[in-house]
This record gives sequence, C-alpha cells and structure tokens, in this order.
Amino acid sequence: MSTSLHDKHDERRGLWLGLLGVAIFAMTVPMTRLAVGPAADPQLAPLFVAAGRAALAGGLSVLYLLATRGPLPQRRQLPAFGVCALGTVVGFPLFMGLALRHVDAMHAAVVSGVLPLATAVAAALWFRQRPSTGFWACAGLGCALVLAFGAHQGSGRLSPADGLLLLSVASAAIGYVAGAQLAAQMRAEQVICWVLVLSLPFTLPVMLATWPTAPVRATAWGGFAYVTLFSMWLGFFAWYRGLALGGTVRVSQVQLVQPFLALLFAVPVLGETLEASTVLFSLAVIGIVFVGKKMPTHSGAAPAA
Repeated sequence: MSTSLHDKHDERRGLWLGLLGVAIFAMTVPMTRLAVGPAADPQLAPLFVAAGRAALAGGLSVLYLLATRGPLPQRRQLPAFGVCALGTVVGFPLFMGLALRHVDAMHAAVVSGVLPLATAVAAALWFRQRPSTGFWACAGLGCALVLAFGAHQGSGRLSPADGLLLLSVASAAIGYVAGAQLAAQMRAEQVICWVLVLSLPFTLPVMLATWPTAPVRATAWGGFAYVTLFSMWLGFFAWYRGLALGGTVRVSQVQLVQPFLALLFAVPVLGETLEASTVLFSLAVIGIVFVGKKMPTHSGAAPAA
C-alpha cells in the first residue's frame, strides 16, 4: 500500500514538474521575439541570441556539473551529444530567431505546435520503429494543417519565415530524440548540461563575435535573459525530472497545451491580438497531435528511450 501511494505521489509530482517545464518552454517564443525584435525595429541579432543563451547556460552547467560531480561522457556517446547540440543549441534557437524577425509570436506558436508529432516521427526513424498507418496519417495531416495556417496568414502563400519555423521544429525534434537516448544512460539534467558544455568551444566565440555594439532596449535583454536561464537550462531540469518521476508517456501529454500557452503569453508580453482563426488552427493542431500520439508504434532494432 505504501509503495502504491509513493508511486502515485511521484506521478503527481512528475505531472506538475512536466507542466512547469511546458509553461517555461511556452514562454520561449514570445521571449525570443522580444529579444530579436521585428524586422522594422531589430534588437539583438538572432545569431547572438542563439549562441549567447547557450554559452551563458553552458557556464552555469559547468558549475552544476562540478557541484554534483557529474560523470564525464563516454566516447561512444559523443555522436549523440553532437546531434543533440546541433538540434537544440544551434538549429532550433537560430531558425526560430530568424523567423521571429518576420512573423509574430502567435504565428510561430501555431507552427511549432506540431513539434510533439515531429519528435515522434524523428523517434520512429531514429529507433527504427514501425508506426501504424494511422500515425503517419496524423503526421501528414498535422503538417498539412501547419502549411495551411502559414498560407492563410500569408494571403494564400507560404513565407520564407514559415520554412525557417519548420526547420526549427525539425531541429528540435532531432535534438530531443538524441537527448532522450542519452537520458536513458545518465541523469537527464546532466545530459543538457553536458550538451551545453561540449558546445562552448563554438557558442562562446560566436557570442563574443556577435555581441551587440549598438544600444538595444532593456526589454530585449530581458527576453534574452529568460531564454538563457529558463528556456535553455532550468526548463529542461523540470521537464526531464517530470518525465522521470511521472513516466514519459503520461507526462508528455501535458506538452499538448504548450502552443496554446504560448498564444496566451504573447498577449501580455508583446501586446499581440489573439484572433479566432489562430485559436482554431492551434486547437486543430493540438487535436491532431493528441490523436497521433495515441496511435501504436511497433519496436524495431532499438527501443525508444
């Protein structure tokens, strides 16, 4: 009985930590928009934001790993660390920042809402799973919805920014899957810390080389501080710990609310207007992702982490 109660306590705690992680990540899109600014009023360069947030979070990771005596990565793990870094440290924030110069945060939130499904597709390919026909149908429909939304917002045409957003989604999905593989081999918090530390030889010089020379608004620095401390670092602590305590399948479902939270956060943070069509497309994407995550997959050569 005590074991059962303990398991339920861990499950509830995992769900709350997972929800905290999702809420932190949901603020990433509006805060990145705040940091880079629109094309008409640019603030911090997207390359600086991408490199700087990882470099400064990497410095915090060094301190964390020293304090917790985190084990060194093994040589066989380095390729997975490299893929994770390319996806989550380089690809996602850079493509997202470039896109947010040209579209508002609500637009980006809807497009990035397909990320859980994209991650499932990447996992199926990475771990050689055999998803059902229904899963692939949901994946295709989700992609079609995102493209339809981009065309709707672009008066019938997709913009280059939509391509950048899709690249950011693909980058994150691939990086998350590589990170999931590593999280099965060491503590999840240590995974993101080592990803950031191993990226420092690249991120630190790029941050210094792109440091802004012209004045930018304090709000832009505030957005940068948020994506550095929370989006790139502490959010992963809450998210990965929640997955470990509550179970990946159960806790990952709370990720479905992330795009809608991002829409809501964009209103007070950026003063954007929430339109009915945006809400409808967002709910449709969330619904497709929910159905898709319920579709069966069959294990292949390696199990999903």
